[in-house]
Amino acid sequence: MQGPANDQRRIWLLAGTGDGPRLARSLLNRGWAVTVSVVTPAATAAYKGLPLDAMRVGPLAGPSGIHEELLRMGPFRWVVDATHPFATRISQDLWDACQCHAQPMLRFDRRTEPLGTAALLASVEALASQGLSGHRLLLAVGGRHLSCLADAVRQAGAVPYARALPSTEGLRAALSAGLASDHLAVLRPLQGDPPGAIERALCRRWQISAVLCRQSGGVTEQLWHRLASELGLRLLLLKRPPLPDGVDPIEDEQMLLHRLEQD
Repeated sequence: MQGPANDQRRIWLLAGTGDGPRLARSLLNRGWAVTVSVVTPAATAAYKGLPLDAMRVGPLAGPSGIHEELLRMGPFRWVVDATHPFATRISQDLWDACQCHAQPMLRFDRRTEPLGTAALLASVEALASQGLSGHRLLLAVGGRHLSCLADAVRQAGAVPYARALPSTEGLRAALSAGLASDHLAVLRPLQGDPPGAIERALCRRWQISAVLCRQSGGVTEQLWHRLASELGLRLLLLKRPPLPDGVDPIEDEQMLLHRLEQD
């Protein structure tokens, strides 16, 4: 662990396996001592081989827990929140804790994709009001809200299909959604060669005509825009939730790296 004399070049990066490893590598190449925080042990594999200052694994227990971690691991020159755009709880808790701790923080957000022909939905209720009669709809979303989303798809007149992560939590969420066994695929997203080949195959096998995914930016949303165009699918996007009041996100990696060197 770096000592206080080096705290001006120390960063705490909270991220997943999408943007996190790339950001960590860029920061290390610029001489920053990087502590990374991930939620699950499996996520640490994406950072293998990187000379990190430290790796913290596990959920953070609200603003008070984050405050304790700042006292235990800090001081840091910056905290960088690069968590998933839909991980609203951790972003709010992190912002609140950093404000109380007078800890400088920056938010890195994935750039939103052009909507094209996709429909942007503000809520689950908006999904239920869509005219989807006769559609076979693939829920390309995480498992946490799968049950209520499947219900909304049925209310809209469509038949829901879904993927589930090969984990206890993923299977439990999928089963709670009441999906027929042949309407469910257990897999990790973006697998295959090229990435997305399995999603393409599922759409064809199930004769999917509509897809719901989140406006999360990044490779996942890009994939569904591409597949919707190539396969003639109706694409629905759950609108990205707002950031905490006062947070001004940076959507470009080079701009983030430049901002970190200022002040």
